[in-house]
Amino acid sequence: MALKTKVKEYREKNGLKQSELAELVHARRETIVHLENGRYNPSLKLAMDIAKVFHVTVEELFEFTQD
Repeated sequence: MALKTKVKEYREKNGLKQSELAELVHARRETIVHLENGRYNPSLKLAMDIAKVFHVTVEELFEFTQD
């Protein structure tokens, strides 16, 4: 299974830099970079915190796909 994420799409649509999003969710910028590149599976808390920033559900931001 692979994790598909729309974090970058939502971040750019909201005019946020990676560092700004990281600060809002109390994470490191590198975490956001890896998350956007599909190299990091977020904790449930981090996924929920990011979804809250964008006023969307976790399911709107993240999707598991079969590879």
